[in-house]
Amino acid sequence: MQPAAVALQQELPGRVEALRTAQVRARVSGVVTQRLFQEGSDVRAGQPLYRIDAAPYQAALDSAQATLQRAEAVLAQARQTLQRYEPLADSKVISQQDLSNARSAQRMAEAEAAAARAAVQTARINLGYANVVAPISGRIGRALVSEGALVTAGEATPMALIQQVSSVYVNFTQSSAELLRLRRMTADGARQRIPSDAVAVRIVLDDGTELPQAGRLLFSDISVDPGSAQVTLRAEVPNPQGLLLPGQYVRVRLAQATLGGAALLPQQAVTRSGSGDTVLVVGEGNKPVTRRVQVSGSQGANWVVTSGLQSGDRVIVDGFQKIQAPGSPVIPVPAAAPASVAAAAPSAPASR
Repeated sequence: MQPAAVALQQELPGRVEALRTAQVRARVSGVVTQRLFQEGSDVRAGQPLYRIDAAPYQAALDSAQATLQRAEAVLAQARQTLQRYEPLADSKVISQQDLSNARSAQRMAEAEAAAARAAVQTARINLGYANVVAPISGRIGRALVSEGALVTAGEATPMALIQQVSSVYVNFTQSSAELLRLRRMTADGARQRIPSDAVAVRIVLDDGTELPQAGRLLFSDISVDPGSAQVTLRAEVPNPQGLLLPGQYVRVRLAQATLGGAALLPQQAVTRSGSGDTVLVVGEGNKPVTRRVQVSGSQGANWVVTSGLQSGDRVIVDGFQKIQAPGSPVIPVPAAAPASVAAAAPSAPASR
């Protein structure tokens, strides 16, 4: 045994959430004439997805442009009139009232031309909305409307859903009591808390396999859910292979604190009972000796032992059936040694 600082891992339930989600909606009303994407494919921001009948909006743009031309013609006439009136007013040929009326007519013509230009811009925007494009890059789901369907601006039902899953969020919960106990222990110095930006988050899938890519802890919620007494945490996890899907249930492994002077011991080496936890240690004369230990938790297939063992102790982790009687000497061999090493040992009772 070589006691050292051990990261205390926890396994918590979580749900996968897309990094970004966008609903594709119509911004103008009309009949869908064409679908331009393949369901389940990756799309990029700005890529055309649907076409809506653009004929009414093209006509509206043409009408607005004609109105603008008329307004610009009226403005040009008003400017010419003012240019003629100004020298005549200086020569007292016309009254100041006529000059003021000419100036007012020019300002009104300028306002009409500005309104007409805004109407052209609005009509051009509406015509552009007849091409429904992807608001974000990501993976698009199934088409929720088909060709020939009538869609309206602000419709409750979206046309499609795009989700970014190259990286995903994993939302998981932790008991508020466990979080409080962790904070108290770190305040007492029994444990050292790991900074949030240094916490490695591992994801365990439904079949028990662990995702190769580690995520990072983003934040811990500042409030406790009154219904479940749980605190919500969020991690961001790379998902290059697309194994994580939004809404999927996963298990989250992370270490929020380290425990100094502890040791990891295979679980089969510890005998747990109501009177306490014990292990067999190879003592003087290679005789097994029962030693009481304190277990603080588990980490995978190991127990985290916080007291009862010292550096250099040899703990029996296998071969208990070879101990003939209490106090009988054994021939210890390293647990990592191959089976052939134990077979070559003398036939005296041995423990691996």
